[in-house]
Amino acid sequence: MMKRIVLFSCIIALLISCKKESYVAKHGLITEKAMVVSAREEASKIGADILEKGGNAFDAMVATELALAVAYPYAGNIGGGGFMIYRKNDGSIGSIDYREKAPRSATKDMFLDSLGNAITAKSRYGAQAVGVPGTIAGVFAVHEKFGSLPIEELIQPAIDLAKRGVIITQKQEKRLKEYQKKIIEVSGDSTRWAGNFPEKDTIKYPQLARTLEQLLKNGRDGFYKGEVAQKLVNFLQDRGGIITREDLEKYEAKWRAPVTFRYDDLKVISMSPPSSGGICLAQIMKMIEPYDVSQYGHNSVKTIQVVAEAERRAYADRSFFLGDPDFVEIPLKNLLDDDYLRKRMQDFSFDKPTPSSEVSHGDITIIESNETTHYAIVDPYGNAVSVTTTVNGAYGGKLFCDELGFFLNNEMDDFSAKPGTPNMFGLVGAEANSIAPEKRMLSSMTPTIIEKNGELWMVVGTRGGSTIITSVLQTILNVHEFGMTMQEAVNAPRFHHQWLPDKVQLEEGKFSEEFKQKIRDKGYEVKEYDNPSIGNMVGILVLPSGKLEGSEDLRGDDGAVGF
Repeated sequence: MMKRIVLFSCIIALLISCKKESYVAKHGLITEKAMVVSAREEASKIGADILEKGGNAFDAMVATELALAVAYPYAGNIGGGGFMIYRKNDGSIGSIDYREKAPRSATKDMFLDSLGNAITAKSRYGAQAVGVPGTIAGVFAVHEKFGSLPIEELIQPAIDLAKRGVIITQKQEKRLKEYQKKIIEVSGDSTRWAGNFPEKDTIKYPQLARTLEQLLKNGRDGFYKGEVAQKLVNFLQDRGGIITREDLEKYEAKWRAPVTFRYDDLKVISMSPPSSGGICLAQIMKMIEPYDVSQYGHNSVKTIQVVAEAERRAYADRSFFLGDPDFVEIPLKNLLDDDYLRKRMQDFSFDKPTPSSEVSHGDITIIESNETTHYAIVDPYGNAVSVTTTVNGAYGGKLFCDELGFFLNNEMDDFSAKPGTPNMFGLVGAEANSIAPEKRMLSSMTPTIIEKNGELWMVVGTRGGSTIITSVLQTILNVHEFGMTMQEAVNAPRFHHQWLPDKVQLEEGKFSEEFKQKIRDKGYEVKEYDNPSIGNMVGILVLPSGKLEGSEDLRGDDGAVGF
């Protein structure tokens, strides 16, 4: 509460000392009753249309998820998996895990050579990199538990979109050109993606439409059994993959209890393992809570120091302790214990960094993808969902099944192929995240819902591989600590630290050379984050008036639609 009073006083002082016209808040789309924000406007509109028909947030989740599989093949999918957090209008909360699983014949050493070295290309590209997809199981499980409209009404819009086609954006054209060579290398030069796809052209997906029609006819079994399953298994096994019909038939999504914690006057609800998102977010926020970052200033040197050092320690714990809770014991209570986290920050100093070589996992005794996509939904009834879904890498493992019309994930790379060997995002893992049959791989996905004073306040999430957690963190802080609108919070430059490599990564082109030198002067190694972006935030904020503000991240082709 004291931090809130100090922040309010600073804002008043600022308004008195500055010309009032010098600051005009930038807001995103504001609607009265409902909102869907996703990576493509076409998908957001399909979700919003479902809400206007009287469907709830869970109906819109199903429709939006399937529409993203059509409109956003970069990460939207039926060949991958994801996580959903929900908060119903009665305050009840929960989550579903439809993360991919290792095939039943997977082995701990399947990506090692005869000398025990990791063969990174093998876990990142092609058929062996594919985990058993969970997306279709996830959407059917959500509909069965919470849906209000017939499932056919939720699937049909995606089929229609696939047949009608999607207009290629400038960013989409750029992405396709960037990854086309690798897609052809993995999928063959006869793949449809070997062609030319210029901006403003329309691309149709007739094969994907036929695959989705199998869901209309046969429900969940339309993917995991029958014709589609057999074609998928044949396709993968012909290319050296190990997924079988039994792997598909046995796949089940799992309902799990979310991670919940307090930060100031907020209640944060986020994803539990096998996502590392909720635990890492909780650790970081609890470690920085004693520091008055609102006084230090947004993206100031002191704020970046505090946050980066908390991130360093949380990611070190992530690497050692976290994995699939069905296979390893995760010391959740210990990791979130206030005394433990206070001790983790005892050696923090504003004078110099704590080298990652001196920061390992914490002392506790016990017996990740860059190319994800996120969407957020609030319905007219007050229900909210936050969903992150992925095929892991851009276009997954670059393996496209032309006959069925979709890309396959490369989630096997999110396991620790060899403890201590970084994955494609530079994340180092340990035994807890080693490969085992039917095990779910660790993820950084962080779908999050926040309450304020017991009421729904924010729905947030992002893509961005290992940067997901830190991007979600900064967006929450931007609104809560620095008084930004939802749109301003999403627009703001971002930074990232993940323990290893031991570098403060600053969003490319967003920080001055003078500022970077100030960080270096404190003893930190600085690197510009030159991947497509640090996150691609999606957020909905409930305003004091009860209206909704939805943000569109200009780093992507995001679309907010509501009424």
